[in-house]
Amino acid sequence: MTFPSVHPALDRALVARDYLEPTPVQFAVLEAKAGARDLLVSAQTGSGKTVAFGLAMAHDILGETETLARAAEPLALIIAPTRELALQVQRELSWLYGKSGARIVACVGGMDARAEARAMNAGCHIVVGTPGRLRDHLQRGQLNTSKLAAVVLDEADEMLDLGFREDLTFILDATPETRRTLLFSATLPKEIVALARTYQKDALRIDTLVRNAAHSDIEYRAIRIAPNEMEHAVVNVLRFFDSTAALVFCATRDGVRHLQGALQERGFTAVALSGELTQNERSHALQALRDGRAQVCVATDVAARGLDLPDLGLVIHADLPNNKETLLHRSGRTGRAGKKGISLLLVSYPRRRRAEALLQTAGVSATWSGPPTAADIRHRDQERMLKDPVFSETPSEDDAALAQLLLAQRSPEELARALARMFSARLPAPEDLFEGPQQSERPEKSRRDREPSRHDPLHSDGPQMRTSGTGEFVWFRLNIGRDNNADPKWLLPMICRAGHVTKPDIGAIRIFDTETRFEIAAHLATRFAAASRESKEKGVKIEAATGDMPERRPRKGPHGLGGGDSQLAAGDRPPFKGEKPRRFQDKGGPHRKGGAPKGDGSKGAAPLSKRPRPKDIP
Repeated sequence: MTFPSVHPALDRALVARDYLEPTPVQFAVLEAKAGARDLLVSAQTGSGKTVAFGLAMAHDILGETETLARAAEPLALIIAPTRELALQVQRELSWLYGKSGARIVACVGGMDARAEARAMNAGCHIVVGTPGRLRDHLQRGQLNTSKLAAVVLDEADEMLDLGFREDLTFILDATPETRRTLLFSATLPKEIVALARTYQKDALRIDTLVRNAAHSDIEYRAIRIAPNEMEHAVVNVLRFFDSTAALVFCATRDGVRHLQGALQERGFTAVALSGELTQNERSHALQALRDGRAQVCVATDVAARGLDLPDLGLVIHADLPNNKETLLHRSGRTGRAGKKGISLLLVSYPRRRRAEALLQTAGVSATWSGPPTAADIRHRDQERMLKDPVFSETPSEDDAALAQLLLAQRSPEELARALARMFSARLPAPEDLFEGPQQSERPEKSRRDREPSRHDPLHSDGPQMRTSGTGEFVWFRLNIGRDNNADPKWLLPMICRAGHVTKPDIGAIRIFDTETRFEIAAHLATRFAAASRESKEKGVKIEAATGDMPERRPRKGPHGLGGGDSQLAAGDRPPFKGEKPRRFQDKGGPHRKGGAPKGDGSKGAAPLSKRPRPKDIP
């Protein structure tokens, strides 16, 4: 497939770039039926849309000439949702229209508006900008739209999502009715269709999306990790795949700052990209990634749309995307223009179901696995070292002379060891990780098995263990008890975080005055003990329980009942005066119908409003 009917000035620019075969969207906009009609185009991210509309509007700007006349009022206007995308469009059009003598000006937020105004007053052929800044220039009389022959809306759906509808209508209303309007969008919701009907005439609908199919150039992977090991997992993934450029997505700005610092500390060249940075800082970060000075960019979702990083081979979702659109747009930063890429989700195993639902909604099939281990990475390093181009390059005379000198003074084995050390020294060290359990590792337990047993042994000389119908449990102790207002509601998630386990892996929980004892499934006990020793939970100490169970100190509840036993299942409550003990089903809310206090899992529990505030809770 070759480019049909490309303007000669642009054809030479494509050949100079070795751009010999069009993408489907580029081919579609140049077909004879497109002609000079308005276009409504939907195409997936990374499909070459910028070059597509650059080629499509060439005859509107150049006509039959190959070189543009002296710049005056702009002939074309391109509107993009973000500063990064607008500047990227300016760069793409600069080489595409370079041989035609086109002058292209960018107008984006965060840049000097006065310098932009001076550039437009000096004359330009094409203006690229964001909606807010373009409207500002229009209102100040600094952008003259009277000679516009073509207007392009790039990523139109994103502009509406960001709340630019009013700005877009203001700008389009200020353009000549004779203009040609090209609307490009990844999706075509009702709002986009309505906008097209209002501002386009006899538009040709072009759809190059493949429905219900993932981007064929992107390989999706999902890696199980322990909840508090995201940072270490990112390190190992970067080391294992060793991509020329990688993009790591975090949910918050604080997460970006922390992860960037952690990667730099380990020896990675990492830059950050988030909304709190100035335009100059963001531009420098992206340029560092493009020219190879940085290997990793840690970003918020501000980078999820429109960025074109040619050598980006790996996208890591350190924090799960909120929806399928974010997943696809994040992932679309790789696998562009026919190149292959990997989109990798780090999934803490309590969030596996959410990740599976997200992938299913997006129509994506991912390969699940554990994180790369240090041994896996060292094996990859050995393979990469043996294939290093340094072994195949022809040595210079100086190199050959130095090699002879080294061989005369050192044995081949010594030289090989030194070379291996030099190769390893320039690489960040891999991390030792706990792999999240696979689903098959978790035995199914009934509610009865998960509730405390009334026949547990209270005295033992060694590690305490209980056997149920589904397997064995091992007792552990925690240095927080009733004196610290210990409560299963916050103890349970804390134990899960500290030991990298989930709720079904925990059996009975017994709360005493100064400590709490709880059960862990025996097949996870060794790993739980190792993980809890490395836990960063402040003031929390977990160890295997040995010896006798402590005695419970009886105490009075608000109804004159003993409150020492903290083993009641959810749904039990103490009887009131003159009432026989009975069970009831909680209906939610702080109080039952009629004003009775809701049970919280312990006898003699005070109403929620009268409970003391927890103290010394980690």
